[in-house]
Amino acid sequence: MSFVEIETASQPECWRRAAELAETRSAALPAGGERIAVVGCGTSFYMAQAYAALREGSGQGESDAFAASEFPFGRGYDRVVALTRSGTTTEVLELLERLRGVTRTVAITADPNTPVMTAADDVVVLEFADEQSVVQTRFATTAFTLLRAHLGLHTEEAVRDAETALAEPLPEGLVESTQFTFLGRGWTAGLANEAALKMKEASLSWTESYPAMEYRHGPISIATEGTATWMFGTAPEGLAEQVLATGARWVDSGLDPLADLVRVQRLAIARAVARGLDPDSPRHLTRSVVLTDA
Repeated sequence: MSFVEIETASQPECWRRAAELAETRSAALPAGGERIAVVGCGTSFYMAQAYAALREGSGQGESDAFAASEFPFGRGYDRVVALTRSGTTTEVLELLERLRGVTRTVAITADPNTPVMTAADDVVVLEFADEQSVVQTRFATTAFTLLRAHLGLHTEEAVRDAETALAEPLPEGLVESTQFTFLGRGWTAGLANEAALKMKEASLSWTESYPAMEYRHGPISIATEGTATWMFGTAPEGLAEQVLATGARWVDSGLDPLADLVRVQRLAIARAVARGLDPDSPRHLTRSVVLTDA
């Protein structure tokens, strides 16, 4: 088995541990009512989008998400949350350095032996969710679970749904689809973005992602026989029927949206294997982007 297969399968137990950790590390995480920004790069940026939308949507405070390289320094925040599996990503470390003494920061990372440990004011380490694969799976979902639990919105049902997502076979014929579009609403729009990235990284698949209500405004034109449209969460009324009318496959599991992301991870691995690719080592990618001066 590849590393990513093993790491994907370990997510239910990682989620349970993260939920427990959220209780003991609550002081390091954003308090209710704080105005916050959440930053990251790649997968971490998309999970930041999901968390920010979930937090603000549940009435717990204004929450923005940015790619670390695009942070608006002219805005004021009570706290900035940085997601970084490796703890070495250049853009994240540079951002934390610029915020030192100006805005309180907390980093969520997997490696306690990296520069982020001293770059942020507070650090929450999810060492049990670290990964050997370049492709992120369990760290991303475990970090999200930590934050979701801190909001009081994590449930054991989500963990059980993840176990279901790992146990049930993927829909027949889905691996052979020629194109994938992932849709979400509210906080699940960030998950849709991450799903599209996962398919690109691991299996070099043609993927796109959109807020679900935007799909009718042009992107649905590529839906046809052999393509798949995957909905995270509850779909807009009538959208499934419209997609099916194009001849495309409609995928809607009814599972907790984070557990549904686990199904996409499995699909990405399955497509990589079917295409003779190494899902642990995507082309042109490394575990962390560390930039050096010219």
